[in-house]
Amino acid sequence: MAVVSLGVLAVSAGFTAAGDPGPSWELSPSGSTARLRGLSVVSASTVWAGGSGGTVLRTVNGGRTWQRVDPPGAAGLEFRDVEAFDARRAVVLSIGPGTDSRIYRTADGGATWTEAFRNSDPAAFYDCVTFLDERHGLALSDPVDGRFRIAATSDAGRTWSVLPPTGMPPALPGEFAFAASGTCLVAAGGRAYFATGGGATARVFRSDDLGRTWRVTGTPVPSGPSAGIYSLAFRDRDTGVAVGGDYAAPSSAPSGAVVTRDGGRTWAVARTVPGEYRSGAAWMTRLGPVLAVGPTGSDISYDGGRHWSPFDAGSFDAVDCGGLAVCWASGEQGRVARLRW
Repeated sequence: MAVVSLGVLAVSAGFTAAGDPGPSWELSPSGSTARLRGLSVVSASTVWAGGSGGTVLRTVNGGRTWQRVDPPGAAGLEFRDVEAFDARRAVVLSIGPGTDSRIYRTADGGATWTEAFRNSDPAAFYDCVTFLDERHGLALSDPVDGRFRIAATSDAGRTWSVLPPTGMPPALPGEFAFAASGTCLVAAGGRAYFATGGGATARVFRSDDLGRTWRVTGTPVPSGPSAGIYSLAFRDRDTGVAVGGDYAAPSSAPSGAVVTRDGGRTWAVARTVPGEYRSGAAWMTRLGPVLAVGPTGSDISYDGGRHWSPFDAGSFDAVDCGGLAVCWASGEQGRVARLRW
């Protein structure tokens, strides 16, 4: 434990101690073969994950054992986002066109689930969900009638309503969000952000009023039919990173990581980028390093996203952190792993 604490102190200051081997992922047998793109780390003991085949997993002993706690009748759904509050309360989002986009909520550790939202518009496709606090949450759909759609809750996910589109800027032709890691829509400091690709420009939208109105800015991340920003991570309402690339060309991602210091008003390409497609990002601590993961490996930045260094070649889709140096990653074939220093 002392070694971990020293390592965390070292990276929080922006450097590693002499002889420190740095971070690595330690796999935890999940007992699942699902592709796990939804991930929520609550604490050192409690982690939730969601994935293909209607799979929802939970551990309450730091990954020593995992329990499958799927909502009943969900075998055909793809759970791409999990937002957990503690060991008992969690919200999961399934993605897809029409009624495949659903939100389920549990208050007893997955023993029972309530279907809180089912999309009824065949043109909508929900990608991500986030909570600004324990009561207020937002879910993001790809554009309907030329504008991204937002569903909102003010009662901790028990009920959801679609917000009027009047406060949403028009989408670009071909623009959409990526349901790759549950982090295309995030929140920090009472502000919400979502990221896009698919169109002529990869953009970031932000809202300061619980999703009712949004402002948008372009970024230098290359965009295209399968390219753009796949993940956002903010350590506070102003400081954030965005990572992405092209899912169809994962080994090359020029300008695939950008940073902001003004709440998403402007974005600059990192001085050293991962150089490959990355689908998930997360801050270890408010003042510590930031992580990025993808199918071809993982990277870490010790200076707020300006410079990135690779540290693992394993395949992961999502990453999340919950407290001091408690970080997990998840991905294909039921892969879940805890960060070790």
